[in-house]
Formats: sequence, structure tokens, C-alpha cells
Amino acid sequence: MPIPPSTASTLLHQIDQDQALIPGLPNDVAALILSFLPYSHHCRLKPTCKPWYIFLSSKTLLSLRRHHRRRSLSHLLCIFPEDPHISSPFLFDPQHLAWRPLPPLPCNPHEYGLCNFTSVSLGPHIYVLGGSLFDTRSFPLDRPSPSSSAFRYNFLTSSWDRLAPMLSPRGSFACAAIPSADQIIVAGGGSRHTLFRAAGSRICSVERYDVERDEWEALDGLPRFRAGCVGFAVREGGEEREFWVMGGYGDSRTVSGVFPVDEYYKDALVMELKGNGGGKWRELGDMWGAGETPRFGKIVMVEDEDGGSPPAIFMLDDNDILRYDMASNRWQKECSVPRRAPCKSSYGLVVLNEELHVMTIVNGIDSTETRRSRQQKRAGTLFMQIYHPRKKTWRCLVTKPPFRQPLDFSTTVMCPIQL
Repeated sequence: MPIPPSTASTLLHQIDQDQALIPGLPNDVAALILSFLPYSHHCRLKPTCKPWYIFLSSKTLLSLRRHHRRRSLSHLLCIFPEDPHISSPFLFDPQHLAWRPLPPLPCNPHEYGLCNFTSVSLGPHIYVLGGSLFDTRSFPLDRPSPSSSAFRYNFLTSSWDRLAPMLSPRGSFACAAIPSADQIIVAGGGSRHTLFRAAGSRICSVERYDVERDEWEALDGLPRFRAGCVGFAVREGGEEREFWVMGGYGDSRTVSGVFPVDEYYKDALVMELKGNGGGKWRELGDMWGAGETPRFGKIVMVEDEDGGSPPAIFMLDDNDILRYDMASNRWQKECSVPRRAPCKSSYGLVVLNEELHVMTIVNGIDSTETRRSRQQKRAGTLFMQIYHPRKKTWRCLVTKPPFRQPLDFSTTVMCPIQL
């Protein structure tokens, strides 16, 4: 299997030939072997020797893994349990049930309580964008403010880089990565906070981030104010052709003139992506028929990595999984989750390796350990029910999360990434 010449030459410059990666093998062959090791194990392997530390911390490793992506890339999940300024996120490898902590975001002493931010992966990086937070320099102190901050985690230096801020501060917004153009698009949002379900602002602005230039550029805004929406990019021919925005809320009304309630949208919006900018927005109309009550569960998209079939869009509504039919612009029931979530608990939904992972925290599942620490008892057990859309089969995984308290999937932010 050939190795890119640029990759091989980079490796030779980084590691002295007198210090072999694997004794008896050329360094380029040894590097290829080491690149197939699961990424979640790299931290434990780095202290083995100096050449391994250099190689496992180099761009050469990421280049080799992406060059042979089908065999060597690890499908990982980055989990942000709460404010990433004070609580470290974790990388989780579901194939090997391995956890790895990441450093927290750089701390700002004037800001706290960050939530409703968005995390997205683009290439070998994780981005954390926007969110809602409290600022001690603002008044009144009991109202959240939207954030325009942008951070990127660098896996080579194991540190966070501060990027150019967004043009408009926002939280609870639609976001999608555009790998073919090395860009990120954000749309809508506001200052929604978990403590204020219908308070805060709404915006309709749309922006595009250029990774190479570290710049944000304004695009045509949404037709109406929209926050709490979901965004994703639809590929065709190996390139992202459209940016979709679904759900979300606009205005709010009051019940009995006292309790604020969000007014949710029933439609979807689509923007055609162009090389020199975004196109105009087109409206797809209501996704719910007359008399149907719209449901607003977690929405994810499953892409066919071979490119042989169009993407499939799924929604988790309570214990049911719905599939979106683009031809009819309607949601249809796909299946039900085999094991219902316990009372007063929530589900998490992510896509890893073309499978839907329905996650919840349960207690009482412990088939191998008879003694558990107090921390494990508080954190509970992470129970994952995994659905394969093409095979229409279910399987499950059980693991102990490293968090101090159970995950609340109604506020936990999760980001899949391949490394």
C-alpha cells in the first residue's frame, strides 16, 4: 500500500533513522503500522519511547490515517457535559469503550454558565462556536447574553486555539461543516438559555467561516427570525450542494397571560451552496400535515460514505425514531427504541459510523463489577442502543462514563469526529 511521498519525507525529518519506531523495520513501514492503532489508545502509547511520542504527536500520523481512512480512522464522540470552561470534555471511542479527557476551554473570569453552544468537526479538528452565557459586566445579571466566540481544538498540541469571533453573537443556532470548501456555516440563533425557556433574542443572520483565512463572511439571512434550529449539509457527487435548516422557534406567546411559550416552525429552509457565496433561501413548506402536532426531537443525518445513496435524516421523538422523506416533505415513523428511557431522564442521539446511537443514563446495569466507586454510582451507567438504518437491526453497548454526575442529554453537547 503506497504512502504519499510528502508524508514519508515529513516522517524522516521528524524521527532520526538511528531511532527506529519498530526495530528491524524501516520507519515509513513502522509508521504505517502504528497509524492503524485506535486513536483512543495513543495517549497511553506515547510514553513508550521518544520516537513513538514524536510520531504520535505529529501531522504525519493524521495524514496517514486520513490517507487510508477506511481502515484506520476511529469514529469518536466528543462529549461536553456542561460549561466547557470549567468542565473538561471527553473523547469516547465506542468500539473500544475507551475514554480520553480533553483540556477545558480558556477561562474568562467575567463569563460563566456557557450553554447552547454548537460543536462541529471539520477535518481533524473540533470547533466550539457561540452559545448563551452570563456576563458579570452586563446588566441585569439574571439575563443570558449570546456569545460570538469561536474555538478550535488542536490535536497536535492538545490545546485550544481562539479563532476570529462570529459577526453576530448567537446561541441555539443551526450549524454545518462544509469539508469540500473547508468552511463552516451558521444560521439563526439568539440568547436562549436553559433557565429561560422563552426569553432572549432571536436573529436571522447567516455567516460562513473560512478556515484558511480565519474570517467570517455574511450571507443572505433567513426569511424570518429563527432560533433553536438544526442545520446540516447535503452532499451530491462528493461535494456539499445544499445547506438545510429545520425546526426552531420564532415568536413566543403567553399562556393565561403569564407563562411564555415558544411558537415553533413547521417548515424547512434550504440554501444552495455556491463557490463564491451562498444562494437564495427557498422554503419547503410545512413538514407536518393538517391536524398533526409538530414534534421537535433531536435531528441527525446519516450519510452514505460510498456515495451510492442519498442521505437519510432521522428524528428522535420520545421513544420513536422518525425518518424524513424529502419527496413528500413529511416525517414517517421508522421504528421504536427497544428499551424506553427511565422516568425523568433524557435521550441523546448521534451518528457514528453510519449508525444511530441512542444514549441514556440508567442505573443497575453492572454485569462485571461488584464494587463501584461513589463517583461511578453518581454518574450512573451509559446505555447505548444502536440502530443500523440499512440493516434495520439493533444492538446495545454499556459503559461507565468518567463524569462526576449523570449526563443530562437535554443540555449535553456532543460532536462526532473521525481521527
